[in-house]
Parts: sequence; structure tokens; C-alpha cells
Amino acid sequence: MHIVLQLIPKKYLIGGVLALVGLIGLVLMGAVITLVGGLESDSGQEDVAIVGGGGIGAGTANVSPQVQQYQPLLEKYASKHGLDPSYVPIMMALMMQESAGRGNDPMQSSESYCGTVGCIMSPELSIDQGVSHFKSVLEKANYDLRLCLQSYNFGPGFINFVQKNGGSYTKELAIQFSQQQYQKLKHTGIYRCVRQEMVPYGACYGDAAYVDAVLKYYTGTISVDGKPTAPVSGGNGGNGGNSSKGMAAAQKGMRFVNKTVYVFGGGRNQADIAAGRFDCSSFVRWAFEQVGVNLGPMTSVTTDTIKVQGQAINPKDMQPGDVIFFDTYKIDGHVGIYLGNNQFIGDQSSTGVAIASMAPGTYWSKVFNGRVKRF
Repeated sequence: MHIVLQLIPKKYLIGGVLALVGLIGLVLMGAVITLVGGLESDSGQEDVAIVGGGGIGAGTANVSPQVQQYQPLLEKYASKHGLDPSYVPIMMALMMQESAGRGNDPMQSSESYCGTVGCIMSPELSIDQGVSHFKSVLEKANYDLRLCLQSYNFGPGFINFVQKNGGSYTKELAIQFSQQQYQKLKHTGIYRCVRQEMVPYGACYGDAAYVDAVLKYYTGTISVDGKPTAPVSGGNGGNGGNSSKGMAAAQKGMRFVNKTVYVFGGGRNQADIAAGRFDCSSFVRWAFEQVGVNLGPMTSVTTDTIKVQGQAINPKDMQPGDVIFFDTYKIDGHVGIYLGNNQFIGDQSSTGVAIASMAPGTYWSKVFNGRVKRF
């Protein structure tokens, strides 16, 4: 071996050693990445980019792009199964909690489909089954939406339990049910507390805080009959209603979120629209046109032509779906559609069509000029 090494030129030996060291480094790095990735997957703490959006008719879902892409399928199967479309944002929030839109079974529908985990390998089948199951559970829960959501996690046995204990969902009943079921099943060794705060209660069956976990991705209210209603976080007052045409227009605009580039003067011919090339006023005009509201000719729309139309609304009464204006490079230089929760959808020069925040202290809160129009 020593003789062989002597026969090999020194520069090749050095190069070979360096290559070997580099290869070992790559292998070790890959192992570390795999280990860290596995730990992140197990802990469920992967980063998720949250964007506003979702929802038709009532409420909005604040979910990841991975969930957002499934909105058309949720709408399709809501229609197929005869489910009111106002539940779509809730189901998007549910999907966000279940999977963040990842994997082949984004609604975690396998157990309701075949009785075991992992049998569904198609996102569309997952959504078809998930919507069907959601509607079935909702009906069994007598349209108590919180009871429906918790039963989506616990199983239909929770509905029977609640019906025997007052008839309406409470978090206390969810904890009590989780305790009882865990005591029955903990000998199997397959259950553990998914939330540390439930350990003292011994509530380790399912997720007793599932309702809160889902609804944190939903901006809206739930009526006494369990039906989602419009967000009420906009303005300082208001009655919780919304501009239905405006919300529908905003919903149409969601298809372009994070998929366009702002073009000043764009959106004034069909080629631009097909390519998603808008500026702020042409985008708002296009969105309203999709729901039957004409804000003027495509070729000449501006913020100035939009601001003289519609019903003037006091900013404190602003509701989702209202059209709002900002003083940017000029008075009323920018326009968007309010979504509630201090957010609006618009075509911003720095982002293209996107959800933007106008929460106190943000740029958009500072340039919002108080002009609000309802169509």
C-alpha cells in the first residue's frame, strides 16, 4: 500500500483527500438536515406562510397558500354535496389545522372513508370525502358548528355525549369526553396528549381544544344556528353585516393573490387581464365586473372614476367588501377591497395582487384617507 501511495503524484493524493473530506461533510450535513427535518415534522412546528383570503359570502379563512389552492375543489364539492357555500372558509380553516394543505390527504379524511389512517392518496378524494363527512357531522350536530368541528376530531360519539349532557357544545364537555375516552383507551399506548395544557386533566384523547385551533384561522362570527356570518372586525362599530357584492368581488380576486406583477396602466385590455397584469384601479374594476357590478369602461378606469361611484360609508361603519382609498402618490392614489381584520386585497406596486395589512402603525393605516364606498 505504501509503494502504491509513493507511485501516485502528491497533487493527486491531496486532491483525493480533499474530495473525500468534502464527501464526508456532505453526508454528515445530509444526516443533520434529515434529523432536524424529522424533529420538525414530529413536532408539527414547521413554518407556514400565512396569507389572507378564502371564503365566499361570509367570513374569510386566513390560511397558507397550500390550503388556498384547494378552495376551488372545496367549492366544487360543497356544491356537489349540497352544503351551503358559506361553510367553505370554515373548511379551509379546518384543513389548515389538519394538514396546512400538505400531503395527499389534506382533510385527513381516510378514517371516515375506509376506517384506517392513510388509505386516501388523492387530495381531490380527500376533499370530496372531507366535505361529505363535514356535512354529515354538521347535520348530526343539528348545525351546532362548534359541536361539528369538535366531532370532526373526536368522532360522532362526541355528539351523543353532548346530547346527553345539555345538548350544546362547550369546551368543558370536550375536556370531559376526552378524559373519559382516554381512560378507556390509554392501555393501548397509542394516545398521548397533543396539548401540554391538557396533561393535568388527563384529557389526552384527540384534541379537546380543536375548535379554538380551527377558528384561529377564521375571521368571522358564528350565529346561534351555527351558520358562519361575515367578519365583524372592521371599523369601530357596525352591525356585523357586509357588502355582499364586494365580498364576492374580493373572492374573485383571490385567484390572483401572489401570482401577479403590478403594471401601471395595466388591466385595460383582455390580454393584460388574461396575464394578470393590473394596476390597483383596473384590478378592483375587474373583480367587481366578475359579480355583475360595472365600475366603468375597462380602458379608462382610474381611482378617480371609481371614487365618485357607490354609496359613501363612514369609516367607523366600514365592512368587508367595501372599497377603500389611500393617499399615496396623490390623493386617492390607491384603492382596494376591505376584507375585515384590518386587511384588504389590492394590487400594490411592490407585491402585485396581495393581501395587505392596514393594522395600526402600518404604512397602509397611515395613508388610509377615510374614503369608503359600498357597491
